[in-house]
Amino acid sequence: MDRILIVDDEKNYLLVLSALLEGEGYEVETAPSGARALALVEEDEPDLVITDMRMPRMSGVELIRELKARNPDLPVIVMTAFGTVENAVEAMKAGALDYITKPFENQELLLTVERALKMRRLMTQNQLLREELKRGRGFEEIIGESKPMREVFALVEKVAATRATVLITGESGTGKELIARAIHSRSPRASEPFVAVNCMALTETLLESELFGHEKGSFTGALGRRKGRFEVADKGTLFLDEVGEIAPSLQVKLLRALQERTFERVGGSQAISVDVRIVAATNRDLTEAVKAGSFREDLFYRLNVVRLELPPLRARMEDLPALAAHFIAKYAAEMGRQAPKVSAEAMQRLYGHAWPGNVRELENALERAVILAGDEIRPSDLPFELKPESAGQTAPPPRDMTITEAVEDLEIRMIKRALEEASGVQSHAADALGVTKSNLAYKMKKYGLG
Repeated sequence: MDRILIVDDEKNYLLVLSALLEGEGYEVETAPSGARALALVEEDEPDLVITDMRMPRMSGVELIRELKARNPDLPVIVMTAFGTVENAVEAMKAGALDYITKPFENQELLLTVERALKMRRLMTQNQLLREELKRGRGFEEIIGESKPMREVFALVEKVAATRATVLITGESGTGKELIARAIHSRSPRASEPFVAVNCMALTETLLESELFGHEKGSFTGALGRRKGRFEVADKGTLFLDEVGEIAPSLQVKLLRALQERTFERVGGSQAISVDVRIVAATNRDLTEAVKAGSFREDLFYRLNVVRLELPPLRARMEDLPALAAHFIAKYAAEMGRQAPKVSAEAMQRLYGHAWPGNVRELENALERAVILAGDEIRPSDLPFELKPESAGQTAPPPRDMTITEAVEDLEIRMIKRALEEASGVQSHAADALGVTKSNLAYKMKKYGLG
């Protein structure tokens, strides 16, 4: 629900405008002076300010300048009974988004308010986008041509267009948040906010406030009203990471919010309605958590509408060369240097490691390697944990090779093995490899495996 602050020294205008805007579903607060308006904004910033132009002690222009000094993105509409061009120009120069002349038609004011709030939402979305760009993470970092990943991508495409709640499961470091962002970016809500909350990073009290917001004075330190993540994500997607860590007492409130799409802020009694798509993620086995009594069964079923399980890196090692090339190029570019090659011995270590930390562990290892390496990444540039004896995968031939050569070498060995296991029947081998028969025939011709 959008909150509007009206500032006017004429009490009648405050009453009339409050009734009009509240009748349209807005939450309205009023202030008889600029000083009182600044105090209210300090406690809880509104989504829009409507202020009179001429008021005693602090004019509308002076108020706008003060508001813009605190938050340049806060939209302000100015009301003036004089309607001169000079007044409008002065207000716009001070930072007003629009102005309206007294007396005005109700519909004219409502359209002006609607335009201003739409602009506010665009500013909020742009801010969220800037934060995402700072993180430097997006769907383009989901690297994978293996059969397990192709299955994941296919399910993402199917579920993205729906409103269904999605539960993403998988070990830590498999890229659950990236998949959640991919679902959002391919959905009809792509232009709306994507808001992520790590449910494990906050205490129960702080998490409740983070999710649902709080009213002023609801607990020590609550100096003003604050919107929660559910409100910020309205019309968009809310990503609940590590949802299995939510305390049982808070699970009840979350379940109600998911079922009814309404909730109350901490310390509040007003029901707030939102339109939010939920994508949750966990590395826990929630079925076992339900059996153990630490996770509500009804909440589990509410979250588990569509389940998407991400494979660990060890189950898709054919993606390792492409992942390695991507991370090496990424960190080399950040350091302003040419991407180093990977020695055969270093590649053996990469293939031989079990990767309990999955893609995140691989990325960290290669970031370190790019920092330490010269023109070539050697075993000494990798973390000491990556020992050959931890091998669980077949290493490539012991020769110097580029990433491209490593990919080709792996493809050749996989094709040979699949053909052997299929007794030379190409259609069966293609099914085992997760490629079409024509694609297999092309690769066999490319590598001279006819």
